[in-house]
Amino acid sequence: MQVTEVKITPVNNVSKLKGFASVVFDNCFIVTDIKIIQTPNGAFLSMPSKKSRNGRFRDVAHPLNMETRLMIENKVFEEFERVTGEKLERKKVLNKEEEEKAVEEVEKEEEKVDTSDLLTAKEFGY
Repeated sequence: MQVTEVKITPVNNVSKLKGFASVVFDNCFIVTDIKIIQTPNGAFLSMPSKKSRNGRFRDVAHPLNMETRLMIENKVFEEFERVTGEKLERKKVLNKEEEEKAVEEVEKEEEKVDTSDLLTAKEFGY
């Protein structure tokens, strides 16, 4: 499996949320709404998720192993840097609780973000 295309939608004026990514695999499968999050411990990707009844977020799509996660991160961070000119430092070690807290903070901030220019699969060209 290869990442064949990455689209970045940068976000301004939000403290931790740097942007969104849409990733196409093998020219036949798209994953959208991947959040690019910057914390004091570095940047990481938050996979598309939904809030469960207990208030916690569950990924609806995510890599099953570290090799695939790193492949996706490399492509997304590379494209983010190309599009924005801003270099993101990869996260150091963030434990699961710190990562969940950062994602929750971003989810709250996201309500202020205009996501109207995020592409649908059809607009993406698929």
